[in-house]
Amino acid sequence: MHNLLEEGAELSAVVFGLFAAISLLSRWHDHWAAGFHRRRGGILLLVAAFVVLLQVSEEVLGQESTAADRSILLAIHTAVPAGLTPLFNFATQTGSARWLVPMVAVAVALLLWRRHRFEALQLATTTAVAGLVVYVAKTAVGRARPELWSTQWFWGSSFPSGHTLSTAAVATAACLAVARVRPGIRTPAVVLAIVWVALVGLSRLVLGVHWPTDVVAAACAGLLVAAGVNGALTVTGHRTGRLALDSFSPVAPEGPP
Repeated sequence: MHNLLEEGAELSAVVFGLFAAISLLSRWHDHWAAGFHRRRGGILLLVAAFVVLLQVSEEVLGQESTAADRSILLAIHTAVPAGLTPLFNFATQTGSARWLVPMVAVAVALLLWRRHRFEALQLATTTAVAGLVVYVAKTAVGRARPELWSTQWFWGSSFPSGHTLSTAAVATAACLAVARVRPGIRTPAVVLAIVWVALVGLSRLVLGVHWPTDVVAAACAGLLVAAGVNGALTVTGHRTGRLALDSFSPVAPEGPP
């Protein structure tokens, strides 16, 4: 317990240190400072996700998390009643490609129909990049899945949780789209996204097919993938101005229409 608190304090210090450094750097330019002030909550969340992802990945690669992973997974298996397994099976399915790809395809089609082309491109690109990240990470790390009890077989190695990463990426991209298209329902959308990602991540543990660190790292990585895609597309839109794809950039073009 003491080690856990000490590690948490160290991570918090790193997060707030980086956040403070970014705050100071933003003061070099008035535009940067204004942007930092508007998005400071989101920036703090991204910094925290980045630091946690690095820490967890280091522990996994160094095989330092095995004992804690095993204890947590067994505790979850003991605590969750068997009668809830169908619920978590369903939650897991919502994070699979068989569900995510059709859902994203429908959402992209609706966004294009409503002429929200930037949001459609953002959601589609985020989904594709998340899938690529999952494939590369699983192939590179090759961590063995838990074998603490009989479980269903899933493709790929254990780290990271592909279901959790993809769900977190899609949910974050959807929240960013909602914030621009329907800002009035932004808060309910965020709450729904958090619940969805949490259920998918927890389902992977209840079903015994991932270690806890797989899920934590995946949730952080999914958030960062969605934020990275959003940032890249926004910068591209700023640089190219008004493209052939009308409203590609979420920022209004300069000059008269």
